[in-house]
Amino acid sequence: MDQTASLDTQWFDGQSPRARAVTLRLDSGELVMRVDDGERRYPLTQVRWPERRTHGQRQAELPDGGLIQHADGAEWDAWAQASGLHDSTVVGWMQSWRATVIALIGSVLFLSAAWLWGVPWLSQTLAHQVPQSLETRIGQQSLQQLDRLFLQPSGLPQQRQDELRERFASVVDSAYPQGDAPRWQLAFHASPVLGPNAFALPGGYIVMTDELVELLRDQPDAITGVLAHELGHVQHRDGLDLMVRASLVSALVGVVLGDASGFLATVPATLATQAYSRDAERRADVHAARMLHAGGIRPTVMVTFFERMLEESKRDEGRGADDEGSVSLPIAIASHPDHGERIRFFREWRPDDPP
Repeated sequence: MDQTASLDTQWFDGQSPRARAVTLRLDSGELVMRVDDGERRYPLTQVRWPERRTHGQRQAELPDGGLIQHADGAEWDAWAQASGLHDSTVVGWMQSWRATVIALIGSVLFLSAAWLWGVPWLSQTLAHQVPQSLETRIGQQSLQQLDRLFLQPSGLPQQRQDELRERFASVVDSAYPQGDAPRWQLAFHASPVLGPNAFALPGGYIVMTDELVELLRDQPDAITGVLAHELGHVQHRDGLDLMVRASLVSALVGVVLGDASGFLATVPATLATQAYSRDAERRADVHAARMLHAGGIRPTVMVTFFERMLEESKRDEGRGADDEGSVSLPIAIASHPDHGERIRFFREWRPDDPP
């Protein structure tokens, strides 16, 4: 360190707008500033030093509110180097393209790991910590807004609705003999937009469309199987998991972009744009198979359901239904992929299969 190196520059005392000529040097861990009325000394650790840049002037902030301003950046950097002043570790990393590339790769790896494993694990963990009262309130608000978007009052006779509820309740009682079944509430709605469909919302709200009841009018056991599948989503809080996951993704976007205010809109918007994972679907299918078996119904009845859904899908394509304003709600059962795989599952399922 050359403590005799000096630099002629300008100083603003923080009181007058006029700059004063000063000379700087370092001495025993202090910045010594010689002015016309004597010397001023400042501990180096209390001076806020400028970051080294390619262009632009240099400014150092003094602990008494004064400011040193030097127009020639190269000259300042040469004096600082000769005096033994070094960039901080952070600034050094920022000035190194190799370090920048390493930091970028590390950030990408971290964000990828958080997206693939961290967010799903944390969302499932947090979803099971949400109080039941809050989950119920979320489900109520979701149903109200989805009702305005996609649903109409049911045209099914009340007697028919009651029969289906009682049939499903009987299977629930058989599958949960200890009375520990998740809370559920079944509502029927007409929906020309969604067509034959069923879905579950947080809080145990299960919606089945009149169109699905009509599609399976001669297969009440298949209707029970669909409801059992949706109760599986309720059991594992999959709908709430989607919402928590969307909030975590919103936070992750905020970390990357600095602003996530427009990323997450409303609860129904989240449900309408997020789909259950394949693991969640397989888990709900296993739940349905076990419930049907416990209720004395062969799980193969679900084969009929999926076969009819495939036929319905083909008819819709032939009619060009997608061009007439129909929509797909990812959480609804008609939007679930791989009907062929699921048909094989219900055909081949055995009571001793692992859960």
